[in-house]
Amino acid sequence: MNRPVRIAWHKRASAAAAREPAAWLEGGWQHSDAAPDVLRRILTATDPAEVEAIRMAAEKTLLEHCGDTVRLRGLIEFSNRCVLDCHYCGIRRGNRAVKRYSLTLDDVVACARWCADKGYGSLVLQSGERRDAAFVRRVEAMIRAIKEATRSEAQPDGLGITLCVGEQAPESYARWFAAGAHRYLLRIESSSPELFARLHPENQWFETRVACLKVLREIGYQVGTGVMIGLPGQTVDHLVDDLLFFRDLDVDMLGMGPYLPHAQAVLPGEIPGAQERLRLGLRMIAAARLLLRDVNIAATTALQALADDGREQGLRFGANVIMPQVTPPRVRAMYTLYDGKPCLDDTAEQCAVCLENRIASVGRKTAKNQWGDSVKFARR
Repeated sequence: MNRPVRIAWHKRASAAAAREPAAWLEGGWQHSDAAPDVLRRILTATDPAEVEAIRMAAEKTLLEHCGDTVRLRGLIEFSNRCVLDCHYCGIRRGNRAVKRYSLTLDDVVACARWCADKGYGSLVLQSGERRDAAFVRRVEAMIRAIKEATRSEAQPDGLGITLCVGEQAPESYARWFAAGAHRYLLRIESSSPELFARLHPENQWFETRVACLKVLREIGYQVGTGVMIGLPGQTVDHLVDDLLFFRDLDVDMLGMGPYLPHAQAVLPGEIPGAQERLRLGLRMIAAARLLLRDVNIAATTALQALADDGREQGLRFGANVIMPQVTPPRVRAMYTLYDGKPCLDDTAEQCAVCLENRIASVGRKTAKNQWGDSVKFARR
């Protein structure tokens, strides 16, 4: 039976979590036995004063450990072709309704040059998952071409490159790292093997995903992961375990957001309402910031799908990365992992102006011509 997300803090609090908000949010609990109780209290907070105390503590932690700049990553969704059939995904192999596309190398390089000209500093290459030799060669060629095309006086080493192309052989990861990619985002989706199994077909395994994350670290990548928040059957305890998983894996960056269904890939079971998923998404950002302190955390587009100012709220709750959309509008609607994705018709320039205004509206500024690596990684 699916269990709904619990929104009541029902377990006995530790002494650290039972104090007044300003006290129980103080440091020292992150690696103690009190951590699960503190995280649970953050995720279940409903009193406005307590929520604001949490938000302010997360923002203060961000400013102290990472500064007030927002790191920009131009997002290039270069292909929606995928060999997998994840149950929740709008571009899953089994969705015959989606029109497939792959950008040319010239298309990708043009997007990268635009990012460099705008001073973004970094980009993300994201696609559906493939593991064939032609795909591996193609990604390597894109990395090398982007590096060559974006070197400048402002960026002598070219744009920073994050890859988000799924589970791959260690040899492929190493090949792309040698070509110039240095960050990799591989979302675990849920740190619960039970929930992971509900999200994926039988030929995909939780253990494989974890092994890939460890290989990426061994190669030298900055490693990122994340989860969907508000899944059918997901409890607050699952989310607490997700946060502890991030801590114990010692991640450098996080990309996580509310679960948003797609008409061709709807998971069975009840999900929390939109506002509850938004609330949980923001609390997860705050909890991750307070627990992990100096990692990069994205304010994802999924937040904006639930509220027009969702990404601004994400920044105020402790996020410090935004990924402006630079995928050509002619194919952007074909890369819909979920329904209601915003900014499908905006040009890259319109997205840039919009996000600059959104970032400024919360008193933050953008980091120009910088890779924007996580402080945690720089301190390793």
